[in-house]
Amino acid sequence: VGESIEIETTTYEFTSVCPFSGLPDFATVTIAYTPDRKCIELRSLKYYLMSYRDVGIWYEHLVNRMLNDLVNAAEPLHMRIEISAEPRGGLSSTVTAEFFAE
Repeated sequence: VGESIEIETTTYEFTSVCPFSGLPDFATVTIAYTPDRKCIELRSLKYYLMSYRDVGIWYEHLVNRMLNDLVNAAEPLHMRIEISAEPRGGLSSTVTAEFFAE
């Protein structure tokens, strides 16, 4: 009673499209959250993540869009999304967005 848990889900198969080149981008996405009353159903999450397969979007925008969408769906106490992009031009990037309930 009164104890909180953290749920962490990771996919190594995330793809979207680079809006500059039109080529596919590959990344690892980790979603960690402390649920309040709702949890994210994994099958729904998988289809949500797959919906980005043909979307041209920068990771810096994507991480915020995902955070907004998933916070609205799950209403968690806390959520952190991390996107670790595969190297592009020899450089790899990791972007993180975080939400804390008031």
